[in-house]
Amino acid sequence: MSVEILVQDVTKSFPRDGERVEVLKGISLRIAPGELVAIAGPSGVGKSTLLHLLGALERPTSGEIRYGETALSSLSDSALAEFRNRQVGFVFQFHHLLPEFTALENVMLPLLIRRCPAVQARERARNLLDQVGLGERLRHRPGELSGGEQQRVAMVRALVGEPAVLLGDEPTGNLDSKTGEEIFELLRQLNRERRLTSVIVTHNEALASRTDRVLRMLDGRMME
Repeated sequence: MSVEILVQDVTKSFPRDGERVEVLKGISLRIAPGELVAIAGPSGVGKSTLLHLLGALERPTSGEIRYGETALSSLSDSALAEFRNRQVGFVFQFHHLLPEFTALENVMLPLLIRRCPAVQARERARNLLDQVGLGERLRHRPGELSGGEQQRVAMVRALVGEPAVLLGDEPTGNLDSKTGEEIFELLRQLNRERRLTSVIVTHNEALASRTDRVLRMLDGRMME
């Protein structure tokens, strides 16, 4: 099920050299259910910090983030971790696959952590990997896969738990242009098929322009 994300006057600051450095300065935005949004802007303007807040990896210094009717600030740390594990899928620039596990085992892992029966987890992981063209690579470890194949595995791992939201932090940034194009098209296809609310941080203006909407950041603020 897709979900609306509402960000209301969010700030985020960090301690540095005995002072507080404000990275996000009053961010407000709405992402519609099923929308594919790109966040663009120069390095160091707070794009990844905002994505981490959207994904409940960190809490804002002030302001509120809501997933539908759920205010993230109302959740305890344990409840927030549970919410994140069930509602949010992450894809990063580097795939972060476990090198000693096969593609199939890497995708199964989030379900096993949820105490899903191994037979059910294996079947669901196998089906999803087959859907993205990796049905013949199930037993291969990450070191035996190409960069694009590794990122496909990472994307399937993010989706295997059927999250409401998919967040990508430069998901094509470590790939050549052709492979990056293929990964982006897969992401866009999954967004359309599942009506999956999706937010990606990217420096690639050509890819960003093909999302439903581009949000631009500068100096910790959202630019119209």
